[in-house]
Amino acid sequence: MTQNFIKTEDGVEIFYKDWGSGQPIVFHHGWPLSSDDWDAQMLYFLSTGYRVIAHDRRGHGRSTQVSDGHDIAHYAADVAALAKQLDLRDAIHIGHSTGGGEALAYVARHGAGRVAKLVMVGAVPPIMLKTEPYSGGLPMEVFDGLRAQLAANRAQFFLDLPSGPFYGFNRPDAKVSTVAIQNWWRQGMMGSAKAHYEGIKAFSETDFTEDLKKVEVPTLVMHGDDDQIVPIDSSARLAVKLLKNGTLKVYEGYSHGMLTTHADVINPDLLAFIEA
Repeated sequence: MTQNFIKTEDGVEIFYKDWGSGQPIVFHHGWPLSSDDWDAQMLYFLSTGYRVIAHDRRGHGRSTQVSDGHDIAHYAADVAALAKQLDLRDAIHIGHSTGGGEALAYVARHGAGRVAKLVMVGAVPPIMLKTEPYSGGLPMEVFDGLRAQLAANRAQFFLDLPSGPFYGFNRPDAKVSTVAIQNWWRQGMMGSAKAHYEGIKAFSETDFTEDLKKVEVPTLVMHGDDDQIVPIDSSARLAVKLLKNGTLKVYEGYSHGMLTTHADVINPDLLAFIEA
């Protein structure tokens, strides 16, 4: 292991940040971003006495732009390798969007004896794709469209998404943050186009039903009711029903990117759940 990287069993180098001391909080970023998307949360929780850890998913950010393994099983196993290397115990795992699915899969499949609590923010479980069990999901054409836009002009696609629905900047009363858009674009373009392309399948087609049923630790599900990326009715409202110890907190009018646009509200709510 080199400083700030761990190496997985299949040879992927995963970049991570590890600041402070105390009870660890592990942050799992969304697609197609990096650990930098957690700046507002990491600084906040560092200042309140926690050890804060965030990694760049394989193919994202500063981690290896590997050709293979862009699926939830590998994502969760990579987190398990990180937790083992850093000997993380009594940890709180917080995941956003795709990272919510990753965090859930890690806790359900690898986290026994290491996890205290779980938080999923604007997260994709139980499944985004419309299926027979989940008829309220989105049709495959939606995700095919994302793939087509990414393949045609990733730079433009990664400008359009945060400029519009991701942060709700397409709403009439929105306060548009140009720097938030630029920072989203910067993070996205750091990663691998292949990882991002294949990651669409990972976040849209993975069925997390059994993972949700397995988790026993206290779990907070946070979601904005104006989330245009992961609609609340086909995600959070269904996911919380499958959890043994889950609580749903809905934010009226908040977008998918509420961790950035409303960090002043979300951070204290996260702290209250962690310290309860």
